Amino acid sequence: MTTRNADRLSEIMDQYGWPTVTLVGEEGARRAWLIAQHADRQLNVQRRALRLMAEVVATGEADPGMLAMLRDRVLVNEGHEQICGSQIADVKDGFPFRGPARIPPV
Repeated sequence: MTTRNADRLSEIMDQYGWPTVTLVGEEGARRAWLIAQHADRQLNVQRRALRLMAEVVATGEADPGMLAMLRDRVLVNEGHEQICGSQIADVKDGFPFRGPARIPPV
């Protein structure tokens, strides 16, 4: 189911870009983020969602907190330290966490 949802989100991003609050409402935007957040086996979809979501956060069309969690998720899935410490799965000796001082560009 997760793969199918991520595939559909990818199609939506092809056609419309990030599903913004104006386009799909707050609940639709939250669900799009949830799909991207849990598309761990489709890192290409997560990276693209992260990039597109980052473009619309400044306009208020996406939630900056959700963007931060997605950024952490992508970083962890790429084997990097996360920034905000929002991802805790498989953490044995504390968060792999670098803090906001060195936030990489999306």
